[in-house]
Amino acid sequence: MYNPIIGTLGYVLSPDHTSVLMVHRNKRNNDSHLGKFNGLGGKMHSDEDLLGCLKREIREEAGIECLDIILKGSINWTCFGPKEESWLGFIFLITAFSGDPYLENTEGSLSWIKIEQIPSLPLWEGDHYFLPLIFDKDPRPFYGYMPYKKEKVLSWQYSR
Repeated sequence: MYNPIIGTLGYVLSPDHTSVLMVHRNKRNNDSHLGKFNGLGGKMHSDEDLLGCLKREIREEAGIECLDIILKGSINWTCFGPKEESWLGFIFLITAFSGDPYLENTEGSLSWIKIEQIPSLPLWEGDHYFLPLIFDKDPRPFYGYMPYKKEKVLSWQYSR
C-alpha cells in the first residue's frame, strides 16, 4: 500500500518577478534539509485542502499572505531523504503576495535569490530537474515521478 506524506512547496516571486524567496535551512542540527536552500511549504493537515495548506505554510514560514497562486505541478518522491519517506508534493508559484516577509523563521534565514542564481545554491539533487519547470512560461502543470535511494535521485520523468 502506498501512503505518502502529502505536502506543498511554494516559490514566492518578488514583486518584479526576478527573485524568489527561499529559506536557507541553517537553524536546526537535526534537520534533514540542513544546509540546503528550499522553497516554502510543508505537510498538509487532515483538516485542510491543498490551497489552504500552501497558504498556511507560507504564512507560518514567511509571514506573508499569498494573493496570486499558480499550481505548477506535482511530484511523487519515493524513498526521499534520510528517513526514506514517500512524498506526494504539489508545487506552486506565488506571483503576488501582501505583507513583508520575515528575515528568518525556525528553520533558517529567508532571502531573495535571483532566479538565475538558484542552480548554484546547495539544493537537493532532484531540485535541479524540476526547478526549470517552475519558472518556464509553459502554462500546463507537470506531473513528475522522482524515486530516491540513499538521498540520490534514481531517475526523473514527467509529463504535461
